[in-house]
Amino acid sequence: MADVFSPARQARTWRDLWIALAETERDLGVDVPGEAIEAMRAARDEVDLERVAELEADLRHDVMAHVHHFGELAPTAKAYIHLGATSCFVTDNAGLIQLRQGLEIVRSRLIAAIAPLAGFAERWKDLPTLGYTHWQPAQPTTVGKRATLWLQDLLLDLEQVDAVLGELRFRGARGTTGTEDSFLELLGDGAKVDTLNDRLAARFGFAGTYDVVGQTYPRKVDHRVLAVLAGIGASTAKFGGDVRLLQSFGEIEEPFGSRQIGSSAMPYKRNPMRSERICSLARHLCALEIDASWTASVQGLERTLDDSAVRRIAISDAFLCTDAILQIVSNVASGLVVHEAVIGARLAKYLPFLVVERVLIAGVAKGGDRQDLHERLRRHAMDARTRIDDGASDNDFFERVANDEAVDLTMTELEALADPTALVGRAPAQVDRLLRGRVDVMLAAAKPEELGPTVLRV
Repeated sequence: MADVFSPARQARTWRDLWIALAETERDLGVDVPGEAIEAMRAARDEVDLERVAELEADLRHDVMAHVHHFGELAPTAKAYIHLGATSCFVTDNAGLIQLRQGLEIVRSRLIAAIAPLAGFAERWKDLPTLGYTHWQPAQPTTVGKRATLWLQDLLLDLEQVDAVLGELRFRGARGTTGTEDSFLELLGDGAKVDTLNDRLAARFGFAGTYDVVGQTYPRKVDHRVLAVLAGIGASTAKFGGDVRLLQSFGEIEEPFGSRQIGSSAMPYKRNPMRSERICSLARHLCALEIDASWTASVQGLERTLDDSAVRRIAISDAFLCTDAILQIVSNVASGLVVHEAVIGARLAKYLPFLVVERVLIAGVAKGGDRQDLHERLRRHAMDARTRIDDGASDNDFFERVANDEAVDLTMTELEALADPTALVGRAPAQVDRLLRGRVDVMLAAAKPEELGPTVLRV
């Protein structure tokens, strides 16, 4: 990802654009000598960024510094480099190429994160665990079903990445204000200008150009892309936050190395530092979306230059941040540790409260009065909860109910009502449906390198 946004790669992309422009202009009748094109091709990879910096310090113009440097390396082509073009011919078309290349990397990273999460969901689809609403104990779910919530978020992100990749178009050779006047002057025919743009777009792998542009491609495109990346930030922040919370409960932990140090002062600590890093980076990623929306909103008339500096920071930062986050997510998802005993104990502690309605129905079936039983069960539940709040490690709600003759249910009958596997609804089937219906097909089409483990240096 760093290479996509590197100055050297950008310089080579600009030269590819200049070469393609000169070749296509020549094909359409412009007098560009063949030797000039050959000279550009020969010098394409000779990029001296120090020389470019010297020229830019003198010219105070980044594109013209590159034009002059390219001309120094290919003197026979000097008169034809950038012919008819404005700076945005290279900066914006190259920027669109960067967006596509960056999104393709993000797409692979998403698959690399989805794959281990899918495996985790499959493995633990049947294990009941305490569900939460408002961060309070609620109806049981399964560990695997909870993982599908994280998984589905990333699948939605993948759909958005694919949608944006399908929407991206080329700016093309459109002139200083997007009217194509300079190219109409060069080619003498509007149809030839259209052909020029169609060929340039196809050469760089785009389905076509934007219907109309000003000097730049629409900055709405940048916002569309950064909104998708920010969406990945939101998805991964939820994943990281959930892992951190579950690790504080002792139910699930992120990977922890055999010699890993959790704290310099507290040797017993096993801090969820990878998940914390996910959340930290995701916060920055989500904040970058406003740079793109705000920049799009202030692009006056055909363009202003207050977009340039912020885009150089925000776009590359967003892609690099997304790349890093997804690598950490993949690493964490590949090594999640499940503590079944803790999960079982926490579920057992609250489970009697979660089946009160079943107990009520069973009591009525034995001839009890619904309203009287409701009040009795309410009092027993409140007393049991107070006992837990005062420090008891076990829940004696069922004992209280079993000793209440008016309810008329034995401990055996009560415990049968509280079988965790009977309380998770369709959770295991929902895991199967998502994996078989959506994920398996996608992973079958993935590249081998997208499915390998992700190793973190820190």
